[in-house]
Amino acid sequence: MKISLPERPDPVHVGKLLCIGRNYADHAAEMDRDVPEAPMVFLKPATALIRTGEAVRLPPQSQDVHHEVELVAVIGTRGKHIARDRALDHVAGYALGLDMTARDLQSAAKQRRHPWSVAKGFDTFAPLGPITSAANVQDPQDLSLRLSVNETVRQDASTSALMFPVRELVHYCSQIFTLMPGDLLFTGTPSGVGSVQDGDVLEAVGEGLEPLRVSVQRAE
Repeated sequence: MKISLPERPDPVHVGKLLCIGRNYADHAAEMDRDVPEAPMVFLKPATALIRTGEAVRLPPQSQDVHHEVELVAVIGTRGKHIARDRALDHVAGYALGLDMTARDLQSAAKQRRHPWSVAKGFDTFAPLGPITSAANVQDPQDLSLRLSVNETVRQDASTSALMFPVRELVHYCSQIFTLMPGDLLFTGTPSGVGSVQDGDVLEAVGEGLEPLRVSVQRAE
């Protein structure tokens, strides 16, 4: 899949989907987990990506798929070993995203001390909203986020509560991976995660960002 980046004439291929776990203390608490001492990074495949207006497909392997609303930082320029004070310069834009999770599969994998990439990586498990230019986002580290399911608010928080803010995440990830244009950094979800069902409609809104709206359908 290709995405259009602000101030770039041609679309770029989506690269890595870098995701951060337990980056809000309240979410770590609701999952009965400790807050990590350093960013906890996992990956999703680019094939998990869908855009607003499309449908999340519930896989037959899971009976408990959860929503997780997140701020997504879209990388616009290549970088390695990026200094903290230059980290936001590498972000072309921001969007709302959902980290869909097959919670039952994730829990089973954790109990066996196995990786849980399967629980995060199904096709359609990374909805992404329209991208807003970073120049039009006053402070990505102080934005309100809200997710509603069938018009009932489930998650409501601010990115000011991130344990590791966007600047730190870009810096940290660049020590491990070369960041490339088209990489997507899902910055973590607040508390309020919960199950979705066939027929649900999910809508995420955020301060200064265009909304993300997807439906939920059981895969055939």
